[in-house]
Amino acid sequence: MIILALDTATENCSTALLIDGRLSSREALLERDHAARILPMVDELLKEAGIALPELGAIAFGRGPGAFTGVRLAASVAQGLAFGAGLPVVPVSDLRALAQRVMDLDPAATRVLACTDARMREVYWGCFERSPSGIAAALADERVGKPSAVALPERWHGGAPPHAAGSGFAAYPELLRALAGHLDKVHEGLLPRANEIAVVAAAEVAQGRTFPAEEALPVYLRDDVTHGSGKSH
Repeated sequence: MIILALDTATENCSTALLIDGRLSSREALLERDHAARILPMVDELLKEAGIALPELGAIAFGRGPGAFTGVRLAASVAQGLAFGAGLPVVPVSDLRALAQRVMDLDPAATRVLACTDARMREVYWGCFERSPSGIAAALADERVGKPSAVALPERWHGGAPPHAAGSGFAAYPELLRALAGHLDKVHEGLLPRANEIAVVAAAEVAQGRTFPAEEALPVYLRDDVTHGSGKSH
């Protein structure tokens, strides 16, 4: 199985190619111009591997939550590529991909609180546990809200403290103060990326959870993504 993954939900514009468990990737930290960079990055990876688009098994993408324009871009690029090559798509949560990155970095990280800056004094967040297969599994629906609303699930109380990751902790220091003593390591600088989206997508494909190209849809969590001032998330 060959999976192409891409993500533009954050400033980390990335794409990855997973071939029989081996990853190759491209990524760049960008404030803007994701739309101009993502397709050339995809082309580079495919040419380097000597693979044509129709040879892929699926196209995975970061479905959000994240920057409104970035999440929409990833979905539209994945949809366009999949339509053209007759391939299925695999939407992957960016919070789940972030949790997977932590778990892959640290074998001791069996529980992860992923929390990213949603702007407008809010955060996106979700709680994940390592499954027996090593893939991050969500404990509940992902949420958006004030930093004060972030809470650990009851099943984590009294057990091994979770790791935490995401831009939400640097953006809102009160989060760390509120959760002081309840977290193990905090990986503030980590961002979701295509590598882990590909890894999670491979597990989804193995379970038969793929979708037709027309179902490559973004997930914003916030209903009013097009309103308000500043950069919408």
